[in-house]
Amino acid sequence: MSLPEALTAAITDLAGAPLEAVRLLGGGDISNAARVEAGGRSILVKWQDRPPMVQPGWLDIFAAEAAGLQLLARAGALRVPEVLRTGAGGDGPAYILMEWIERGDSGHQQAGVALGRGLAALHRNLGPRYGLGHGNYCGATPQDNRWCASWVEFYGTRRLGWQMALAGRRGLLPAARRRGLERLIDRLDEWIGDEACQPSLLHGDLWGGNWLVAQGGEPVVIDPAVYYGEREAELAMCRLFGGFTQAFYTTYDAAWPPAAGRDDRIPLYQLYHLLNHLNLFGEGYGSSVDAIWRRYVGQ
Repeated sequence: MSLPEALTAAITDLAGAPLEAVRLLGGGDISNAARVEAGGRSILVKWQDRPPMVQPGWLDIFAAEAAGLQLLARAGALRVPEVLRTGAGGDGPAYILMEWIERGDSGHQQAGVALGRGLAALHRNLGPRYGLGHGNYCGATPQDNRWCASWVEFYGTRRLGWQMALAGRRGLLPAARRRGLERLIDRLDEWIGDEACQPSLLHGDLWGGNWLVAQGGEPVVIDPAVYYGEREAELAMCRLFGGFTQAFYTTYDAAWPPAAGRDDRIPLYQLYHLLNHLNLFGEGYGSSVDAIWRRYVGQ
């Protein structure tokens, strides 16, 4: 696969020089990706030849990624790749051009300490309410960020309810699952108290594959799904699929101690991401979804 002509033109215009080398990258299930060399610098490019239609109130997937990275960069708590340019598609591909960050060979434990400290600092950036000024994406799934004054309302409607509606349209919501999730949403305030929550700036999709260690040992976070939400939701996602050192958790908790009962709420917040995986990858995640709602509301 070679780069589309319009994308090559955008890169050469940015670099002020022709492409010197292109290395296609594997592993992406949403977009194509490549490392390119031009004008004496390395650039990461991601693109989609036929980007999906954008819903009203949503940015396209790369504009949303750029906005999220720039919001995290302005917070100054954690390093993110510098956004160089985006393109919305039209007659050519939709794309994002970013700084290429070279990975380091070691220092994961030390970087975990810095990541824990930096994430706590990020979460101290508070928003006016819960949500964001535009919709974005968690993976390939549109993420509803319409503002709410209440975290219980936001999590119940914009997160769990939104994913339930998607699952229903995709035939992934049998009657028992639907009833159980509806009961859980109706009773969220039994486990979550709005008075104890704050609208922290969240990465939004922080699993082990969305951070790396740069040369020199600095942690870098990538592929955000940012919004202002309760910080426990972020930490629950970190624990869902692994990829973080114990030093990360210890350092975070030392910088910002947990609220009482946090561990009992972890599965509740993991439910959003498991529902998202159900919608993205199918019924293989159904049993995990069902185990969580049954934990809280029974059969």
